[in-house]
Amino acid sequence: MAVVGMLYVELDDVQARIAETEAGSNGSDSDAKWKAAEARVRASCSAQELGEAGAVSEVPEERSEQVKAAYREAAKRIHPDLAEDEDERARRASVMVEVNLAYEAGDESRLRRVLEEWDTRPESVKGDGLPAELVRLIRQIAHVERRLLDIDTEFEEIRISDLHRLKQASDAAATVGRDLLTDMAQDLKRQIREAGKRFDELIAARNA
Repeated sequence: MAVVGMLYVELDDVQARIAETEAGSNGSDSDAKWKAAEARVRASCSAQELGEAGAVSEVPEERSEQVKAAYREAAKRIHPDLAEDEDERARRASVMVEVNLAYEAGDESRLRRVLEEWDTRPESVKGDGLPAELVRLIRQIAHVERRLLDIDTEFEEIRISDLHRLKQASDAAATVGRDLLTDMAQDLKRQIREAGKRFDELIAARNA
């Protein structure tokens, strides 16, 4: 975004102005008007995406009653003040950090997931002997399997993302001594110059 993001925004804006000028010169051409509207929407989206990429996520001011209820339930069952010893207090405090982050994000499903994992944690099984140890082992295996599934999902989302494909292309270019982002920036600057020249010609023709 730092290298080419602003250039994409600039190019989309110039192309939108070109389309709007052409539509203005052909007042009866509905197709030109549609193209102008689409170009302006594309330019607005580019500018918004650039702004979101550099912005800090905002905490929702209002949270749903479901989120509030999930938070209260989690706090009631996980709060560090409920700990029986210092080790348990530390564990509870660590989980409450996750609870608070989920609440700040207004993420009810994340709150429910944290609560479910807390209720099924191996440490919650009391007692000694083989039966209790077996239940703890089963719960530990279930937690590991769940986390592995989450990792697989996260990995797949990254693998099919545009950003990952760009990273692959950049790495491939680097192996032959090319800087892909610099090349993209240079090409965008060329397109901006050409589009700017086209826009100036349209304005001159309209004013002639």
